[in-house]
Amino acid sequence: MTSQQFIVTLSCADQPGIVHAVSGALLKAGCNITESQQFESPESGLFFMRVAVSTESGIDAVRAPLDEVSTRFAMTLAVHPEAQPLRTLIMCSTAGHALNDLLFQQRAGSLPIEVPLIVSNHRDLEPMARFYGVDFLHLPVIPGTKADAEARLLELVREHDIELVVLARYMQILSDGLCRELNGRAINIHHSFLPSFKGARPYHQAHARGVKMIGATAHYVTADLDEGPIIEQQVIRVDHAKTPEQFVAMGRDVEGRTLAQAVQWAAQRRVLLDGRRTVVFN
Repeated sequence: MTSQQFIVTLSCADQPGIVHAVSGALLKAGCNITESQQFESPESGLFFMRVAVSTESGIDAVRAPLDEVSTRFAMTLAVHPEAQPLRTLIMCSTAGHALNDLLFQQRAGSLPIEVPLIVSNHRDLEPMARFYGVDFLHLPVIPGTKADAEARLLELVREHDIELVVLARYMQILSDGLCRELNGRAINIHHSFLPSFKGARPYHQAHARGVKMIGATAHYVTADLDEGPIIEQQVIRVDHAKTPEQFVAMGRDVEGRTLAQAVQWAAQRRVLLDGRRTVVFN
């Protein structure tokens, strides 16, 4: 029989015997553990684990002994085929750098996602979607239609069996209700500076203040704007010789890289939520 690879992720209250029980269940299922990572959170008291296994058994045979362990320890547990790409819906507006990074890496085979649909409140990036062969839906958002647009988005998530929604510089604030519906399933990217510059032309504001480092933060979407659990952050150095336009170009580059890294870890089932924080098994 052909060997298959699966990823097992779990979380539960920290207590003795978890690793032993999980290992025993995987042995019973005929699995060989090829990678195992774990973390005990002192803040929440939760235990987190990610295990990669190889086996000639099917997914049901892997799940069966784990179900008993999951019930005994009151776990949140999932088993995923490692080779199965994460079905991802990407949302964008007019800036294409983050979208292009995701689609390029997906086509190159370095980002294990499947993108059945791109949704945008503008048509500017429709040619890019066509270039990559991905369906594009223009879904305008104005004050009077925002609720209808968000309802349609949730319909699309269900219709396309979407596991992850990625906001690739999507310049609309999601409602609290939509954030709750997508809790733990939506990733956003935003620039991050010290000090913080909000509003229009943030890179120009940073240049005017003589900022020495610019960067980006990828995080889960919550009702608290740009304050969701952080998945990845990256920074690059800048100096007085750089122009505002160079700040913008460098910022777009780090935004794209940071978002792609966060999506890759999510697709590899390496990100687990620990309240307002994340556990990232990288």
